[in-house]
Amino acid sequence: MARKPAELSVSRDDILVAAADVLQRNGYEATTMKDIAAAVNLTAASLYHHFRNKDALLLAVLEAGIALVGNQIEPIAASDLPPADKLRQMIRAHVLGLTQHTAIGAAMVFEIRSLMGLKPLPDTASDADRKAYADFSTRREAFFVRRDRFEQLFRQVIREGVEMGVFRGVDVGIFTKTMLGAHNWVGVWYRPTGRLSGEEIAEMMADSFLRSLKPE
Repeated sequence: MARKPAELSVSRDDILVAAADVLQRNGYEATTMKDIAAAVNLTAASLYHHFRNKDALLLAVLEAGIALVGNQIEPIAASDLPPADKLRQMIRAHVLGLTQHTAIGAAMVFEIRSLMGLKPLPDTASDADRKAYADFSTRREAFFVRRDRFEQLFRQVIREGVEMGVFRGVDVGIFTKTMLGAHNWVGVWYRPTGRLSGEEIAEMMADSFLRSLKPE
């Protein structure tokens, strides 16, 4: 089957899902733009029409992942629900989202380190390269700000529960990181054909963490 040119390309969302799948199979270092293009039946040139390089594509995958769950969790955290109800709904939304998009969840675990170090441009870089680098840097920083904001929402709700006496006293930062770490690994080990559904896993994890917060 002939590869599609840019003007007949698949949607951006299709590219991001395919990229996440390829990254999950191969890892960031071993993945090429050609591999991702083949997964959506595009020419490599057409993929470069959408994304300047592999770093830009990885960032777009991670942005999609944080937006996917952040858009659901932010209104829950801002609601007037009691802390325990908020936290249950937030855990369920996060875990269920990961079971529905496992490849993107796995990228959030394994590939995020590839974005943490940003190599400087060579002195010979063109003006176009410098502009693209500046734009990428801005988006990269915005992603990490939103990721940190996502964690802060969970901290906020747990701290609220501790202050109200409905949760036992815990180190909020360590508890939150432990909880979110457990959530994120669901995207690595969950299988749709497994013994439990995403809904069941999300509910079990919510029960476990809420029980661990009950006052002694």
